[in-house]
Amino acid sequence: MLASSSNGKGQNKREPSSGSNTSSSCSDFFIATSISVTVVACSLLVTLQMTIAVFQGFACRSQVSFHIPLINRVHKARQNCSVAAIESLAESVSVHNEDNQFSTARIVKVGRGNDETKPHEWKKLCSKELGVKTSRITNPAKFVLNVLKKKGYEVYLVGGCVRDLILKRTPKDFDILTSAELKEVMRAFPHCEIVGRRFPICHVHVDDAIVEVSSFSTTGRRSKFSLRKPKGCNESDFIRWRNCVQRDFTINGLMFDPFARIVYDYIGGMEDIQKAKVRCIAPANISFVEDCARILRGVRIAARLRFQFSRETSHFVKELSDSLLRLDKGRIHMEMNYMLAYGSAEASLRLLWKFGLLEILLPIQASYLISHGFRRRDKRSNMLLSLFGSLDKLVAPDRPCHCCLWVGILAFHEALVEEGRDSLVIGAFCIAVHGSGSLSEAVDIAMKISPPETSFHEVIISPTTYLYSKHELMEEVLRLAASVKAALQRLTDEHFVSQALIKYPQAPQSHLVFISWALSLKVSSIFDCVKRGKTRRTFLPKQGNEIDYQSLALGRLDEVRAIFGRLVFDTLYPSNLPPTLH
Repeated sequence: MLASSSNGKGQNKREPSSGSNTSSSCSDFFIATSISVTVVACSLLVTLQMTIAVFQGFACRSQVSFHIPLINRVHKARQNCSVAAIESLAESVSVHNEDNQFSTARIVKVGRGNDETKPHEWKKLCSKELGVKTSRITNPAKFVLNVLKKKGYEVYLVGGCVRDLILKRTPKDFDILTSAELKEVMRAFPHCEIVGRRFPICHVHVDDAIVEVSSFSTTGRRSKFSLRKPKGCNESDFIRWRNCVQRDFTINGLMFDPFARIVYDYIGGMEDIQKAKVRCIAPANISFVEDCARILRGVRIAARLRFQFSRETSHFVKELSDSLLRLDKGRIHMEMNYMLAYGSAEASLRLLWKFGLLEILLPIQASYLISHGFRRRDKRSNMLLSLFGSLDKLVAPDRPCHCCLWVGILAFHEALVEEGRDSLVIGAFCIAVHGSGSLSEAVDIAMKISPPETSFHEVIISPTTYLYSKHELMEEVLRLAASVKAALQRLTDEHFVSQALIKYPQAPQSHLVFISWALSLKVSSIFDCVKRGKTRRTFLPKQGNEIDYQSLALGRLDEVRAIFGRLVFDTLYPSNLPPTLH
């Protein structure tokens, strides 16, 4: 590890190396061996078998009781890459390599242990050549990295943020891994707390952001298997590898040192990124049994990146779907919020439906798809998917919405499924919600808009513009608002949810309700403005046309109402958006 110096003198600390006594002729070569991982199930006991071989002239095995042949390959170190610093919030922190260069190198060949037996190599990759830009790292994350680095600790970015940086995507958040103990992290930051009992981490509060920091010392205790350091192995590589193999998917198992500009790949993550595959690191049946929330996390990642599951991972996503019913409801809500609030809601719903998970998580919405003949791999759209597709256009991983918005969309759609509505009524309703309750004005605007050419005939009836007087149209809008609130109550009623798929005996039966009563009350208040403001506006409308993403993420009602009205109207009238909804 290369340390930084705030005084600009470039004080260096070297990464620990076990090869200092090796001859210089071997220093540019790395010996690779294969790992073969087999799983034997007997009396509910599973043995995960691994071996490791290391570089710089040493061949070594992990201390696990089985024998496999060694396959040695030698790769010459290649390509130089200068090392740079990441910009601190307060100042630049300069770091540099001992030789002012870094070699991309393949280190150790390792067997997959799940879908394929084809081995992959340990790799150190130059982040510059991968196109990773440290300018994409948020200021709070930079601040935490720099503080820990100045104190002499090793720091890495880990998990999905590294994957997203490589893919030139905006990460949802930045997770940091450090050699510091959690208590040392606590002492380094005034606003910091340790959370979690099973897997404790630090939440470092920087301005309005929270940066998660984990420690090698705690993550090393997660494995159920003994991963002892093989003889002759490089200590630093072993510690990093041990952390990576305990993660969920290969594409999340990358590790990035932003000071040395090195991306470490010990489990084939780069290969699966290139193949656009979501693959478990451990055998999928073991990985999902150990933590079934990984099923939902895998769906979320595949939906967001438009990746495919590997064959084995895909099989056990379906096979172990019932295990989701054992998950804590709060955890399910969190994972569903990650799917629906961050810009990949439509793709997530399609994948949940494809793998038979929607019947378990959202039985009411699954019943809607079944009743209208929607096939598992159907490419067609419908009102439900189109509503969430409109939401996806307005939010992103770094600009999410509050969960009350997507719950409101579910309730609104369920109200239309229960009783189809005239498009004029729907148009006036969403204009009224957008304007925070001026129903008279909303009806006047709606009656001037041409009827939409909609294909959502399952929930929208043919327009009858001239059959309504203004008063009648206002009453219909109020009926729709009441119907949406009633639908919201059904979404939180376990008995009603359990009956949603009763007509389809082949479908899994679920009574899962993860929408809390407190959340349903907040969602209901979105539509209070329509009920109370028949002729005049009694709620303050949103100011300005630009989306206030901070307010949207916090669930402030004026912003949520404005976005709800906008996306519903945009779904119904995609090319006819009135000025009031721009």
